[in-house]
Amino acid sequence: MEPAAKRDTDVPEPPAPRAKRGFPVDLRLASLFGVLVLLVIIGTITSDNFLTGGNLDTILRLAAPSGVVAVGMTFVIISGGIDLSVGSVVGLASVWMTTLATQSYGPFIMVITGLLVGLGAGLVNGLLIAYGRMVAFIATLAMYISARGLAEYLSNKQTQVVRDQDFLTFFRGEFIGVPTLVWILLIVVTGGWVLLNRTTFGRRTFAVGGNPEATRLAGINVKRHTAMVYGLAGLLAGVTAVMLAARTTAGSSTNGMFYELDAIAAVVIGGTALTGGRGTMVGTLIGVLIFTLITNIFVQNNLPTEVQNIAKGAIIVIAVLLQFRTNRARSNT
Repeated sequence: MEPAAKRDTDVPEPPAPRAKRGFPVDLRLASLFGVLVLLVIIGTITSDNFLTGGNLDTILRLAAPSGVVAVGMTFVIISGGIDLSVGSVVGLASVWMTTLATQSYGPFIMVITGLLVGLGAGLVNGLLIAYGRMVAFIATLAMYISARGLAEYLSNKQTQVVRDQDFLTFFRGEFIGVPTLVWILLIVVTGGWVLLNRTTFGRRTFAVGGNPEATRLAGINVKRHTAMVYGLAGLLAGVTAVMLAARTTAGSSTNGMFYELDAIAAVVIGGTALTGGRGTMVGTLIGVLIFTLITNIFVQNNLPTEVQNIAKGAIIVIAVLLQFRTNRARSNT
């Protein structure tokens, strides 16, 4: 007979396979920062407008929504999962929060609606994966399709204009010269870093991604934690929907298109292991900024989108190959 399930309070948690704080991690982050500096130099050389206040403001406003999605994706990938649905959830939340009925209740209800829709979709993903035993790829792919379809149905494939001026004034405004959207990104990244590195939730996320079976045997409810991680990713997708609705002054089923791919790419470039159990929030933020700078440099120089996508794809391949090489070197030591 199997022994009775142990309670969390009765069994000490297993040591979480966190990212090491020594030289290897510092070297990786330093390399990423070096790439960021190199892109700034390239942008400065190739365009006279790159370092202007207007362009820097544009870069930060573009990075903010994708950065918030990437924070949620960081938790998911560290836990050993993947979420292909966040872009569609962003579109669904932005549509739901900008219907005439929702807007009639004011900006507070609009924001709460966007957050609840994102959280609900994320929890559905988590429950299907954790308790329904579905593969994360399949469960989130199904949500990717259905959420985008529901968004198109609710909006009748029409763009819904945000008419609430209080909503637009706040989220499109600035505080001490910094756009509100950038403040939201900084708050989310800081909160994500604290949650990941200074709380039990973060330690369990590393543990689940590193060795879920050992974590379960130690008495931790792996299923519940997995559902919570996907719920967090969905909640941050809802935050992103609010940001995009403010930035574009509209809710649309096309909002968040391909955000899931950009988020995964930024997280991987930032050093988070696709196999789970290792990653940093700072690396994710740098990865987001790298991708945003690449996009901006191409736009500044009127280069075609297809060349931009080729460059991004090459960067992703290089980042993954470097991950495999690093993992192989660690296993041989």
